[in-house]
Amino acid sequence: MAQRRKIIIDTDPGQDDAAAIMLAFASPDELEVLGLCAVAGNVPLSLTSRNVRIVCELCGRQDMPVYEGAKHPILRKQVTAEHVHGRTGLDGAELPEPTMTVEPQHAVDFIVETVMREPAGSVTLCTLGPLTNVALALQMQPAIAGRVRELVMMGGGFFEGGNITPAAEFNIYVDPEAAAAVFASGIPIVMMPLDVTHQLLTRKDRVARIAALGTRPAQVLVDWLAFFERFDEEKYGSDGGPLHDPTVIAYLLKPDLFSGRHCNVEIETQSDLTVGMTVVDWWRVSGRKPNAMVMRNVDADGFFDLLTERVGRL
Repeated sequence: MAQRRKIIIDTDPGQDDAAAIMLAFASPDELEVLGLCAVAGNVPLSLTSRNVRIVCELCGRQDMPVYEGAKHPILRKQVTAEHVHGRTGLDGAELPEPTMTVEPQHAVDFIVETVMREPAGSVTLCTLGPLTNVALALQMQPAIAGRVRELVMMGGGFFEGGNITPAAEFNIYVDPEAAAAVFASGIPIVMMPLDVTHQLLTRKDRVARIAALGTRPAQVLVDWLAFFERFDEEKYGSDGGPLHDPTVIAYLLKPDLFSGRHCNVEIETQSDLTVGMTVVDWWRVSGRKPNAMVMRNVDADGFFDLLTERVGRL
């Protein structure tokens, strides 16, 4: 059996973040989750921290260390997405407040300490929200860049455009300076943009299969998805909404579900019109060195088969 991959999940839950964390917890043979880091994003930090712990408790993982990170972007005013995720960030299911406490250590210190302690090339960073914590960790200890195995992230878009502005995807838009620092760091990056996630619609038939599992975690996930997708169904006129963040974990479990190419990605930080845009050199016209594996296509049925099968194990 292949060795389990050590991962740190940096997240701002969000219903789709919750689905990603559930997928990781349901895959202990492949993934060893070293800790969960909360960052301000979809909702403020106090709520993302709460939501991380709610998901841990739903999955029976009260033992999982949870760390609180950045309360706001590096330079900019905080932007949140209650209009998508609801007031708490996890609207849609009634769950008790978490009883777990957070670790006293700051998430940025945890990231630095873990990457420096574990063997070089053994820790994968999974980012499901703004890249603030990782950028601050790079600022604090630049040597982590050469020690991280891979950073697999949900963020950005190119042919698909943006979802918070015409040009920008939310995770990058919220803290473009952080994203720029991460893309310039030399860490091997795998990017799951909207071009991929918009192929993964929570269609009624797919959600019905999750509901048919009949377990408490599956039912909660179905309730979350029902709430989350209403916004996208209205916006895109689709059957279901895109399921963004679980792509990061699905890639670690079954990379063959995805295809893309190595490209240069630069982050726009200056223009009012396109701030937060991921400028992806898909056609390699800039002469700039590739710095990310940018995914473009996904086997949607294979992805939902994996998600359904794994959630059924919880």
